[in-house]
Amino acid sequence: MTKGFYTLLIAQFLSAVAGNALLFALITLLSVLQAPTWHDPLLREIFVLAYIVLAPFVGPFADALPKGKVMFISNGIKFFGCALAFFGMPPLLAYAVVGLGAAAYSPAKYGILSEMLPPEKLIKANAWMEGTTVSAIILGPVFGTAIASGNPYFGIAIIAVIYLMAAGFNHYIPKVPIDHKLPQRNFIYLLRDFWHAFTTLWRDTQGQVALAVTTLFWGAGATLQFVILQWAKEVLGMEQQAATILIAILAVGIAIGSIGASLFVKLEKEVEVLPAGMLMGLLVIGMVFVDTREIAAVVLFCIGVLAGYFLVPLNSLLQHRGHILLGAGHSIAVQNFNENIGILILLGIYALMLHQKLPINIIIVIFGAFVSISMAIIYKLYIKHTKANL
Repeated sequence: MTKGFYTLLIAQFLSAVAGNALLFALITLLSVLQAPTWHDPLLREIFVLAYIVLAPFVGPFADALPKGKVMFISNGIKFFGCALAFFGMPPLLAYAVVGLGAAAYSPAKYGILSEMLPPEKLIKANAWMEGTTVSAIILGPVFGTAIASGNPYFGIAIIAVIYLMAAGFNHYIPKVPIDHKLPQRNFIYLLRDFWHAFTTLWRDTQGQVALAVTTLFWGAGATLQFVILQWAKEVLGMEQQAATILIAILAVGIAIGSIGASLFVKLEKEVEVLPAGMLMGLLVIGMVFVDTREIAAVVLFCIGVLAGYFLVPLNSLLQHRGHILLGAGHSIAVQNFNENIGILILLGIYALMLHQKLPINIIIVIFGAFVSISMAIIYKLYIKHTKANL
């Protein structure tokens, strides 16, 4: 791994810590403002809308400039969103602005890996990237809740400073050759180019299964965060700050699973990890039988291990296929578009179930069954398609 790669990791860690801390600081702020409970998932829904709306444009943007510069600009936008929240803009609107920066940041963050490194190092690089991201997921919720517990606006100010630090490291990421720069930049051309990228990845057999699984995973993962917070409150009697420890334990499991994938899974054998996703859904259902914090920690750790084990290889596969077929920025933009539609739909369903006052254990069973069944269908269709092409 190069020195530039480690500079990227530091920048990613700081940006991810700030992003995860900000979500929980704003959840605390919503509580202080006495907003309804279902506004918590709505906060994330507003955030991911930027990924969906800007998907046709952020990929070409990431491919048209050095990706370190793209990340620098993106963290500047996130800082501006924090500033708006600090000066009194409603949390939902301020987080939407942060979402604009995050949408532009993501294609550069992942796309640069396939430009800096050869294909055989992608799984290891993704494991490092996921490891730093997961470390941020571990620290971010606890840190964000802690610094915002006394005064949410103070916490938001601290997070803004961390975004500035991340932008500083972005500035020192080595420039890589511009990848798949577009010949035109007009609105219609960009829409057509995105549609071409979208259909190209979905028609590719390996790209198709990777897109389907990562879309499902991120939609489920984003929802699971909020499910855990509500479940910990209702079933285990935990306050929000204590409940974030459970999310941290889940993230530790994801980190361990990511390391396992980097050691034992080869890029050409990535689809063999799909049964881990089916088992993960069953373990989620098992949460309804848990009534102590200690057992909850063990179950969530195991869920995390399974999630990390199947996510990293499929992310690596998607980056590799996208880099070959389209260009790194384009492929990640398509991935983000699909994943955030998944988040939007699943969080929307979860918010609706909360609004209808459905018991949390019923929500968990529905959620876990959906994950297991969906994974099984994807796996079966892939095996059938592969055999048909032999």
